Amino acid sequence: MIRRMNEFQGKKITNLTPLLKAISFAAQRHQGQMRKDKKTPYVAHPMRVSTILAQEFKVSDPDILTAALLHDTIEDTTTDWDDVAREFGSKVAGWVAALSKDKRVEEHERERVYFESLGKSCVEVKLCKLGDTLDNLIDVTGLDRPAQEKALGKARHVVELFSPGWPEEWAHAMDRVKRAISDLDGSLGQRKS
Repeated sequence: MIRRMNEFQGKKITNLTPLLKAISFAAQRHQGQMRKDKKTPYVAHPMRVSTILAQEFKVSDPDILTAALLHDTIEDTTTDWDDVAREFGSKVAGWVAALSKDKRVEEHERERVYFESLGKSCVEVKLCKLGDTLDNLIDVTGLDRPAQEKALGKARHVVELFSPGWPEEWAHAMDRVKRAISDLDGSLGQRKS
């Protein structure tokens, strides 16, 4: 993954240290957690999200890729903002915090506050969320129909939220997520008949 992330389209990531450190940090923090398929170690997800950003979205900023690797550490582990800031700086910690839902809040309100905040976030956070959304759309194909429909609904919401004013520079990232939505939607439609 790191070698492939190191260079593309003539852009070179000059400092891989934060990415290597973030991979280890995420692996340690997500240790023992599994994805919804109950077979895949959870840490595979943030690693795939960071790879999607680098390979499909052509993100070369190591801080954005680091935030992608860490995007679920605050939400899904005992890690807090201070832990991330101490290891990766306050900018990355702020982005990771923006990508985290507050699980102390009732689910409906938590989702509302989370998406409201995401809509106001910087493009770096939104790119991480698009990568997360794309990976979830890809990953959910092996799960049952209700799980697929839930992922599809969330993905549509993210696209709808981010589309107004989306930067042309990152149109290819948004288009890739839209294609994944269309593909899953088509797959679900075919299984209906």
